[in-house]
Amino acid sequence: MRAFVFPGQGSQKIGMGTDLAASSAAAREVFEEVDDALDLKLSAIMADGPEDTLTLTENAQPAIMANAIATLRVLERDFGIVLADKADYVAGHSLGEYTALCSVGAFSLPDAARLLKLRGQAMQAAVPVGVGAMCALLGGSVEAAERLAEEAATDPATGAKEVCTLANDNDPTQVVLSGHAGAIDRAIVLSKELGFRRAVLLPVSAPFHCPLMEPAAARMDQALEATMPHPPRLPVFANVTAKPVADPEEIRKLLVAQVMGRVRWRESMGAMADVGVTHFVELGGKVLAPMIKRSTTDTDVVSVVTMEDCEALARTL
Repeated sequence: MRAFVFPGQGSQKIGMGTDLAASSAAAREVFEEVDDALDLKLSAIMADGPEDTLTLTENAQPAIMANAIATLRVLERDFGIVLADKADYVAGHSLGEYTALCSVGAFSLPDAARLLKLRGQAMQAAVPVGVGAMCALLGGSVEAAERLAEEAATDPATGAKEVCTLANDNDPTQVVLSGHAGAIDRAIVLSKELGFRRAVLLPVSAPFHCPLMEPAAARMDQALEATMPHPPRLPVFANVTAKPVADPEEIRKLLVAQVMGRVRWRESMGAMADVGVTHFVELGGKVLAPMIKRSTTDTDVVSVVTMEDCEALARTL
């Protein structure tokens, strides 16, 4: 069995998609369609920057989706690969869940682009810059991370409770905390005591996947009421449950919950392996493959980014 997976925020970089756009009309059409949907020359920002504009959450999210869907369209149009015939499941990391849903027809490409633009704006607006933060914890367990988050949530000087929660369970070696900046700072200091090898403050503009994102979840609830998902051609493993979902209303509810909820990526990959997935294909990035390799055993993982990668994958499918 095979699953196609799609990367999340942090995989963006200047020049993304230019190789595909130079080689394939199918890729160029994707970038043009996204530009038209957003009324923004996002493809030019992806190709040439500036980097600080590309990394803005409201631009990075649709850009990462567009790059991955362009890769898929190249496989479909230039190499005759039909995703629904070659895969059993799809999944995406955080915003990548929208890409996964787009890949199996639950959202049109323009709708996915507009939803992600709004999602990025809503997440950025939910918390003033500097109020929230995120950190990656390396070399410790999920249980240790939960204990650390609980301890760091209390300000020892005042006894006040702040938000500090587990936002991403990426793989057995990496989890991410999100919440108030003070709580995240305390977590970094306390991390060594609880056995973590390293704690790294992440260069993000907002504390994603935590209760501080409640205003963003409310906005996405309204947006997804207006742009309901269609039935997907394949089941999608949802971030917040690590279980496959195919019902449109359930997909909508889980996407709203995902804004504040934990990205259960390690659990999702393990659950896929448990139901028989042995081959994973990451489209549009090279960030998920190492996580999958650390989260599963006896699986094959391939990352597809360039035209050469597409050709190599097509020979094996």
